[in-house]
Amino acid sequence: MDDVTTSEPLIVLESVNKWFGPLHVLDNVSLSVGRGEVVVVIGPSGSGKSTLCRTINRLEPITSGSITFDGQPLPAEGRALAKLRSEVGMVFQSFNLFAHKTILENVTLGPIKVRREKPAAARERGLALLDRVGIANQADKFPAQLSGGQQQRVAIARALAMQPKAMLFDEPTSALDPEMVGEVLDVMTSLAGEGMTMVVVTHEMGFARHAANRVVFMADGQLVEDAPPTEFFANPRSERARDFLSKILTH
Repeated sequence: MDDVTTSEPLIVLESVNKWFGPLHVLDNVSLSVGRGEVVVVIGPSGSGKSTLCRTINRLEPITSGSITFDGQPLPAEGRALAKLRSEVGMVFQSFNLFAHKTILENVTLGPIKVRREKPAAARERGLALLDRVGIANQADKFPAQLSGGQQQRVAIARALAMQPKAMLFDEPTSALDPEMVGEVLDVMTSLAGEGMTMVVVTHEMGFARHAANRVVFMADGQLVEDAPPTEFFANPRSERARDFLSKILTH
């Protein structure tokens, strides 16, 4: 995977600051993510991980600094912003599915409405994506009829239906019952293996070890460490990271 950084990176954050009132939630953060790279962001609660993730598709505007996606600065509003959001898929803690639409309708709505795809084509691809995440047989059901793990896999399929250039995952398994976490991580691991550019905020250290090209450790709004997983887990450089790992890896 050493060749991912040779081309221009897909996502670049430079000296990004974000304040919520007096709270400095992102403190001079710089990060670049190469095409096809999987970057896992970890750190204690309140460290700014989710905010970082949300700035990349401008769900969270930044106070200062710059973010570029695919060579372009993030647009502020209007059509260009809608285009950016279709190119950067996002999967949240909560699944945010439309309760009154079927699983397949949830997946095809964006392509039909935003990308103006023909319904038949969108439907065909939607079914293929549901198959890819292992729930093609649930296409005609409604979200409430599915388990949390299934609903989150629908949310991933829905994001993929827009044919994004990158995927952001903001703690995608933290709202799930433990036995459902694996089925969602499996889908994410296979996406990573297929070369999808991914930024993943997660507490799942197994996923960070196996699927990440790089692990980014955040604390107090700062990006403290950025290293390959083997290096990071075996030999974290900062006291903060060592402390964090000792707390989570011993339980």
